[in-house]
Amino acid sequence: MWKIYDELIAAVPSELRVTDCMVGINWILVRSLTTGIAMTMENGMGAVKDCGSLVGKQVREIAEYVKSWNSLEAGLGLAAINSAINTVARVESLTNKSLDCQEQDNVFNSFRPEIKGKKVAVIGHFPDLERLRDWCTLSVLERNPQPGDIPDPACEYILPGQDYVFITGTTLINKTLPRLLELCKKARVVIVGPSTPLHPVLFKKGADILAGSVVENDKIWTYVQQGGMGQRIFKEGCRMVKIHRPFE
Repeated sequence: MWKIYDELIAAVPSELRVTDCMVGINWILVRSLTTGIAMTMENGMGAVKDCGSLVGKQVREIAEYVKSWNSLEAGLGLAAINSAINTVARVESLTNKSLDCQEQDNVFNSFRPEIKGKKVAVIGHFPDLERLRDWCTLSVLERNPQPGDIPDPACEYILPGQDYVFITGTTLINKTLPRLLELCKKARVVIVGPSTPLHPVLFKKGADILAGSVVENDKIWTYVQQGGMGQRIFKEGCRMVKIHRPFE
């Protein structure tokens, strides 16, 4: 179960150092090669190890936090990983096109023609999912269910029969992603959200598309510092990107 985590941690250059970090109420930021972002989970468990002295540490050391069962530490670890790998240069290398060519549209909107009439599961309650219900047979699986959602333990029963599965990148923080990918062998799998690491290891483990983000400028730091949340981060220095399996 730790193979995904170990490969992501190993992808962080050993000499890289943290130059800044912030644990906001909604987002976590770490700066090294770029600004890495991860969601702040609601069920954080106490203080972060070595808080107050994280700047200057090796990014790989902080990246190891992603294996912690303290969700604040795990989110910080994921943001550290993303600070090393979610760079503009990597995205352009993996896609063979300029970042300016990346479509800035909600991933669910861009998939609407493809999922019409299909069985679709979404792990995590994303905004505006209700619009999809007329297009497909939709199951929204959520740890904290809203009306119409299904509690996430139902994944074991529902995912093996789906055509498409959209999985929030925060499942790396709560450690459910490895099992979710095992359950989706027959589905087309998209890992979604700013927390998603843009690294080919996720393709090896079963993802077909990574719909994540890169940070283009420092506006995001002010936004997160002042309690910013939700989709507006894409107007505050964060840019949507989609990367397909290399053979696509």
